[in-house]
Amino acid sequence: MNAEFKKYFPTLELIPIIRHINNNNTNYWINEKLLLLNNGQDILNISTTIIKIINLYIKAKQNAMESFLEKCEEMKKISSTNQNAVYRFITSLLDKNVDARLFEIVSFSILKYFYNEIQIYWGYEQDKLTEENLILYKTGRTNANDGGIDFVMRPLGRFFQVTETIDFKKYFLDIDKVAKFPITFVVKTNMDISLLKMEIMKNAYEIYGIKQIVDTYLQSIEELINIPILVERFNQNVTNGYINNILDEIITQSKVEFNIED
Repeated sequence: MNAEFKKYFPTLELIPIIRHINNNNTNYWINEKLLLLNNGQDILNISTTIIKIINLYIKAKQNAMESFLEKCEEMKKISSTNQNAVYRFITSLLDKNVDARLFEIVSFSILKYFYNEIQIYWGYEQDKLTEENLILYKTGRTNANDGGIDFVMRPLGRFFQVTETIDFKKYFLDIDKVAKFPITFVVKTNMDISLLKMEIMKNAYEIYGIKQIVDTYLQSIEELINIPILVERFNQNVTNGYINNILDEIITQSKVEFNIED
């Protein structure tokens, strides 16, 4: 955060977070000097007000997630008698305006069971091949800004990144993270895949202007998955009898995401 702050205020000597290490213990403080306002008469310290705002924000987020999980549990109770309601509920979470974290969780749950139906044969010797279903793993938390990759597939070793932007710079940054290793992007958009590819390519050429550079990045985009494709794969999961599994996965991943224990 200090480094990010310096990008926008390079001449300011103050930093927002003060760190002190003592006997292998690290303590952190917010620099209150950055929270002092001068109204012309008095110096106002707004730190207490900011803490109240943060606590209210946390409470609002907790209430929203608790309501969401209650809705999930409600769907779970009626899943055996009203699968249409469960279907409508899950597809509603694939909306362009849904919370980014929920979109990532639902995308993972759908893709996990979609790829679970696909088998591959691999091995180190021609006459000793292993039959194995594809397994998708979720890595880390959503929107963690930890520089990681969102999903990883075994045994193929595919990388997946979830994004809600069509800005090519975000795609190229993720590709650089893994030294141009092929990545599949799950994009929170209804834009047609061919149009999305053209938009990324057009904007990249405008900025870089060098075909060789842009082509190197574009070759690293293994696949683009948009909302219509997710809906299509969800429908295939429903046909294969995975709708309740997907609902359970959404509940599990949501509890992990928001530190909610059973």
